[in-house]
Amino acid sequence: MNARETDASRAPVLPDVLQPGLDVVFCGTGAGRRSAEVGAYYAGPGNRFWRTLAEIGLTPRLFSPQEFRELPAFGIGLTDIAKQHVGPDHDIDPARSDADGLKARIAAAAPGVLAFTSKRAAALYFGCPTRDLAYGLQGPKIETTRIHVLPSPSGAARGFWSIDPWAALARATRGAS
Repeated sequence: MNARETDASRAPVLPDVLQPGLDVVFCGTGAGRRSAEVGAYYAGPGNRFWRTLAEIGLTPRLFSPQEFRELPAFGIGLTDIAKQHVGPDHDIDPARSDADGLKARIAAAAPGVLAFTSKRAAALYFGCPTRDLAYGLQGPKIETTRIHVLPSPSGAARGFWSIDPWAALARATRGAS
């Protein structure tokens, strides 16, 4: 049995939050250690994800990571490209990511936007080096779903942080609604 077969038979670390009709689905690389411990997306103490959603107006208030299942009420979904990965992005074995599985899940849900929450997650999907990616809207789509790349909200990626691409995504998402 190879690594992919082993991963496919295991439950994901965090469940997908996907359903038809969502405005945007945020896709990370995989669960960080703290997220895996508490069973909630973007739960690391230095992670800006939840604060940013409120600041850019995609949620009406600051949510806690444990409230992640409430996001579809606001047109938001969550997933990861490596559903069995736990740990920092730089530790992931690219063979453990599942671009085809992500593409199938997104095609089935057909959100308006798939937003990668790091260049690393996007690079695993596109099969390219992170240096080949720019933040913002990408050319390729998954059927009708547009793809955006955002700076990582992780505290470990503090040196690359900018809220500007997140705010642009919120403006584009509201404009398409």
